[in-house]
Amino acid sequence: MRILIAGATGSTGQILAHKVKQAGHTPIAMVRDSSDTSVLPEGCHTVKADLINLDQSVVHGADVVVFAAGAGGGSSKNATDAVDRNGAKALIGAAQSAGIRRFVMLSSIGADAPSNGPDELQHYLNAKHEADEYLKNADIEYIIVRPVALTDDEETGMMHAAPAVDQSKSVTRGDVASALLLSAISTKHINKTFEMSSGDEPIEQAYARI
Repeated sequence: MRILIAGATGSTGQILAHKVKQAGHTPIAMVRDSSDTSVLPEGCHTVKADLINLDQSVVHGADVVVFAAGAGGGSSKNATDAVDRNGAKALIGAAQSAGIRRFVMLSSIGADAPSNGPDELQHYLNAKHEADEYLKNADIEYIIVRPVALTDDEETGMMHAAPAVDQSKSVTRGDVASALLLSAISTKHINKTFEMSSGDEPIEQAYARI
């Protein structure tokens, strides 16, 4: 399976790219001219594109698209809107137009109800919420993954996945990448949204029960 990853050189996206390759699939990294491609696995395909001015042909040849991009912490409201909302929508539209089978969205805890989140995160959560809703209404299979706070700790291979989880918990980027990979290759789960945190259940087992 050919899996296109937006945000492939980011902290979570690069882990996902390695996991895709290790699982025997083909990662396709969507990169900008300034991206550090040295973090990608050997043999990873790359396509040049920018979410702020997206060429829709970037998705051609992919079977699944994973959105793991983000403007990043401390970004301006304009940058958040351009990447996390408008960029996500543009990529969803491109995938839909190209007949891509599935779109996997790395969203955020709290994106279901942005007004309930911390004041400093509401603009970001609103952007994620709008992108999620756009995906739900698109004519494409989707999986939306909403993790709690991400850490760079060593992955555990375990998680808790449910419609709602304890928002005070955290989860490793490696474990989130594992959930994204399962979401990309799964033939069972279609049009699902779930939250995830650290847990005591193996990721594949927890995912199977979503």
